[in-house]
Parts: sequence; C-alpha cells; structure tokens
Amino acid sequence: MTAILLVVVPFVLASAVILFSGVRLARYGDVIATRTGLGGTWMGLVVMAAVTSLPELITGASAIVIVDVPEVAAGDAIGSCMFNLLILALLDFRHPGPLSASMHQGHVLAAGFGMVQLGLAALAVAAGPHAPAVGWVALHSLIFLLVYGFATRLIFSYERRRLLELASEIGGEPDATAMTLRAAIIRYVAAATLLVAAAAYLPASAEQLAELTGLGQSFVGSLFVAAATSLPEIVVSTAAFRMGAVDMAAANLFGSNIFNIAVLGVDDLLYTRGALLAGISPVHLVSLLAALVMTAITVIGLTYRAQRKRFRLSWDSIAIVSVYVIGITLLWRMQ
Repeated sequence: MTAILLVVVPFVLASAVILFSGVRLARYGDVIATRTGLGGTWMGLVVMAAVTSLPELITGASAIVIVDVPEVAAGDAIGSCMFNLLILALLDFRHPGPLSASMHQGHVLAAGFGMVQLGLAALAVAAGPHAPAVGWVALHSLIFLLVYGFATRLIFSYERRRLLELASEIGGEPDATAMTLRAAIIRYVAAATLLVAAAAYLPASAEQLAELTGLGQSFVGSLFVAAATSLPEIVVSTAAFRMGAVDMAAANLFGSNIFNIAVLGVDDLLYTRGALLAGISPVHLVSLLAALVMTAITVIGLTYRAQRKRFRLSWDSIAIVSVYVIGITLLWRMQ
C-alpha cells in the first residue's frame, strides 16, 4: 500500500498542475488564433498539438536514451493516437447533438494525414528488418517527419483560404478580445512550460505503477504511459470544448496524432542500434490498425454529418469507443 501511495500521490499532484495550466493554454491559444488570424483549426493542429504532445516526445527520448525500453517508447506514441481519438468520442458525450456535425469538414484533411502516418507506421512494423534504411535510421522515419511538415503547411494554406472566404461572406473581422497578443503569447508560453514540466513526470510515475501489476512493456506503454502522456490533450481539448472552440479541440487531437507518429521518427534517430520499428514487438500492429480504423470512422462521421443521436453518444463515437476497447483487449490477450 505504501509503495502504491508513493506513486499515486505525485501522479495526482502532477495531474492537478496539468489541469491548471491546460485550461489556460486553451484560453490563451484561442486569443492568439483570433489576434493573428491563424484560425482555431490551424492553431489547434500545430501549436497546441505540438505542446500537448511534447510529453510523448520527452517520454520517447528518455525511454530510448536513458532507460533503453524501445517497447515503451513505441507503445506510448502509438497508444496515444488511440487514446486521442477516444477523447474525441468522449467529448461527444457532453455535446447536445452529434459532435461530428458541429465540426468543420476541413478536419478530414488532418484526419487523412493521420491515416497516412498510421498506415506508413503499420507497414514499417510489418516490414521489420526488411525496411530500407540510411545508416541506422529507417527511411520511413524520415518520411514520418516529412509528412508532418507537409501536412502542417498544407493545412495552414487551407485554413487561411477558408478564413478569407468566411471574412468575405460575413463582411467583417473576427471579434476582438480584451487581451493583447503580446500578453496572450507570454501567458501561453508560461502555461505551456508548466504543462510540459508536469506532464514529463507522469510517464515515469505511470510506469512505476504499472510495474506493480506485472504487465508487459508493450501493454504498459500502449495503455498506462499513453494515457498519462495524453492527459494534456484531455485537459486542453476539454477546456477548448467548454469555451465553444469545438474545432480547436478537434484539431488539437488530430494534430497530436500526426505529431505522435513524427515522434517515432525522432525516436528512431536516437535509437542507434538499428531501425526502431524493426526491433519492436509486432503486437504494436494492433494499436496502429485500431487507430487507423478509429480515424477512418471519424472521417465517415465528418462526411455523413448525422443531425441527431438516439443515445448520449452518436453512432460514430460508439464505434470509436468499441474499436478502442477491442484493441486494448487484444493487446492484453497477446501479452
């Protein structure tokens, strides 16, 4: 009991810090999006997604360089993709109508890039040691980074074009805010620094807690560590959702998934013993394919745009939750 308390208490304290800073991160991000004209979608996709996904980057780097547990590094990044889509489905629970109908259809672009990243990662794991490499770095890892850069550029262009069309339709500018851009940026950076510092502690705490259960590294990384490092996404997306910034909340989650696969590319650069995805357990294919299916369901929901739901969750959210449960169950059974 004492050992568990020594892990749980710091975990709860770090979570409280993330809750405090995450709410403010969403608030200041919305101000920056309004003042700069970047738009909530691009702001959530790039700036917020990168900040809230930094724990995955920090965790992966420490898992590779310091602890030497590549299974945890891969499981964290891939499992976080599943968990982020689960968050999107759970936000639908609190929305009066189908959440997918309230989201802009432009999110299909980000979701599509997420599917490309997940598909490439699945191919890399399936190819194993047969995947081409440049030195110790696999070619697909470099592609992960290139796809991320291309995705952010393309979505930025799309979002700017959409905002110009919207401005011409309504004949005005976005509502002004009382906070200046400089003040919003300073407070945003401060909140982001606090959030990352607290979130960086969570993976080690979650791993210690998982070790007490005797579960394998793949399952620990895909469930416990992934859930811990996805806590910033939960807080920021929920805060943005409460503010009515539904598109920013969704973009944060889609953007985090694109960023998480790019993190695998960075991890591979640090893993000097060979290609990272060639040396991990093929069980990670379950997580990758589950995340791919979950993303495809969101694309269907965004395209169909159901106008009502018969339960607290819309049909696409029910499907997403079901795939997540099936995926985690398979991971547990394959240990």
